[in-house]
Amino acid sequence: MTKNKKFLFILPLAIVALASFTYIFQSDKETAIDQALMQNLKMLHYAPLEINDVVSEKVYNLYIKRLDGGKKFLIEPDIDELKKMNHSIDDDINKGEFNFFDKSLEIINNRIEEAKTYYTDVLSKPFDFTKDETVETDGEKLKFSKSKEDLKEAWRKSMKYNVLAKISEMMEAQNKAKEKSDTVKIKSEQVLEADARKKVLKTYDDYFKRLKKFNRNDRLSMYFNVITSIYDPHTEYFAPKDKAAFDAGMSGQFYGIGAQLQEKDDYIKVTNIIAGTPSYRQGQLKVGDFILKVAQGADEPVEVVDMPLEDVVQLIRGKKGTEVRLTVKKPDGSIVVIPIIRDIVVMEDTFAQSLLLKGKKNIGYIKLPEFYDDFNGTGGRSCSRDVKKELEKLKEEKVDGVILDLRNNGGGSLNDVIEMAGLFIDKGPVVQIKTRAGAADIKEDPDPSITYSGPLSIMVNSNSASASEIMAAAIQDYRRGVIVGTSPTTFGKGTVQRVYELDPSLPASMSNLKPLGAVKVTMQKFYRINGGATQLKGVTPDIILPDPYYLLDLGEKEMDYPLAWDEIASAKYKELKPDYSVEKLRANSTARMKSNPSFGVLEEAAKRVKKQKDSSVVSLNFDKYIAEQKRFKAESKKMENLDKEIGGVEVIGLKADAFPASDTLKVKKTNDFYKAIKKDIYLNETINIMNDMK
Repeated sequence: MTKNKKFLFILPLAIVALASFTYIFQSDKETAIDQALMQNLKMLHYAPLEINDVVSEKVYNLYIKRLDGGKKFLIEPDIDELKKMNHSIDDDINKGEFNFFDKSLEIINNRIEEAKTYYTDVLSKPFDFTKDETVETDGEKLKFSKSKEDLKEAWRKSMKYNVLAKISEMMEAQNKAKEKSDTVKIKSEQVLEADARKKVLKTYDDYFKRLKKFNRNDRLSMYFNVITSIYDPHTEYFAPKDKAAFDAGMSGQFYGIGAQLQEKDDYIKVTNIIAGTPSYRQGQLKVGDFILKVAQGADEPVEVVDMPLEDVVQLIRGKKGTEVRLTVKKPDGSIVVIPIIRDIVVMEDTFAQSLLLKGKKNIGYIKLPEFYDDFNGTGGRSCSRDVKKELEKLKEEKVDGVILDLRNNGGGSLNDVIEMAGLFIDKGPVVQIKTRAGAADIKEDPDPSITYSGPLSIMVNSNSASASEIMAAAIQDYRRGVIVGTSPTTFGKGTVQRVYELDPSLPASMSNLKPLGAVKVTMQKFYRINGGATQLKGVTPDIILPDPYYLLDLGEKEMDYPLAWDEIASAKYKELKPDYSVEKLRANSTARMKSNPSFGVLEEAAKRVKKQKDSSVVSLNFDKYIAEQKRFKAESKKMENLDKEIGGVEVIGLKADAFPASDTLKVKKTNDFYKAIKKDIYLNETINIMNDMK
């Protein structure tokens, strides 16, 4: 009996000792990550920061924004408590301590526990949709609630909005089903309201289960990423599990949709659509979209707001051939459901493609989805060699001009963009690259030969980035061609990043703390040959064609703490003397757009989108909400009417690309490509611009 008592006495001490050891190990590892991260940023970043009160306040502001961007949990007293430490975060960072982080973790965890009761109480009884209430749907415009009572009221309105939106979805689905069959039983508004509340309740039950799994390490990773984001938007910390996912990409037995995603505040944002992937081929998902829900086919969608990125990726991935439905919020605030069939990357879709556009003149068209290269030196394809081949084929067709389409091209190989620019110019500088120390490195095309010397236009948009911007800038600076864009500027990413493991920063005596993860660091900056950076400002097209989003601030400028635009000395180059006037081309294009009703619709759409973006307050009155949804759909219908073939231009394949009609897969892919070309209003106007060039 005595021995048993002694054993029972020792066991709790052993548990306490084990817990203490675990805490010390965790604490040491967190400090090690902090120190290794800051050491790498100090040594490697293009614009290293002095960790002081200014940085401390920036970290505080961005951290609060990401901790509770939707203002769902924290109240003003919490913010007041945390704000007392907004000038001590730099001390934490320098010492490898986590006083501010620990305090924020304690507060947010308590508030999440309290919030569990808010939504269950609200959803337990019907809503009155006859009242004239409104709700602000943009978290950035909201203020933190003054008290718990105010927060409960905010939750009530939020739940009411969610239920109202769900009723609207269910009514639309019910009406569509009725159109197909007379036997469909129509549910009353009361029944739909009750069903909607049940669905929203399930959504938030699942949401809080996910929040419960969001542990200290997840929050700490977010905290470290806030620190790196203060340097610039593309500098990131990868926790060990995130680094593994980064390396794996979309490989493995499961297939994805080919969209690169990023956590932004409470949301998952689409940052890139990879060429040749299901998203690229489907066409509706765009850079800048926010993913709100993910559904497996026709199953009930899962709310992914506030969900960790890795969990969202797991929901989107699935077996080849299966359908995933994404509910996304567009930049104008409209909500769209996008169905995508999971599949592998079709490599042919990533490569340069060309065809002949036969009208007043014969115009050659080259579409380049990305600046690809054989990075491993295994004899693979490179975009510069491929574009050269396409140009030679177009010359055989005796084209009067060439259009190079770089819309939605996010960049890629630096060497290839230098070689590609050289296909159109005599030898000379193409881009300047600068590290934080020393003079700029001028990258030149050393080859005096020119593959194509005729009229040239390059098409860009707000998603044309990095290498695409280098190409457009070089052609513009040399006055070698006309840049035609559907936005005031291209994306504005004029920086280069590299990934470094943090483990080498650890002394051998602390190897037990591995792995620490990795950091992606911005190390270089691109400059045009005229000396201006492509960073932030991007490239301003010579001629701008309006699209529905051209009045919005998109690209690098909408990100937190982007590196500034600046300029350095111009490289030595000689401008060409084109036999056309850009001013006259622009005037002719403007006149055509004014007389073209389709461009009038686009201009109206752009103004509407800007207004909707600025006005994010939604009515919670049923009749007003439904009327507003009908108005949205009617206006969207006008855009759908633009999706028709444009006459006056014949799309023809090149003789060198002829293939047998028996290749049915090739026939279908080619027909789909041609069909898209025939409906492209921007390409059609670019052809008109080319017709005006001598």
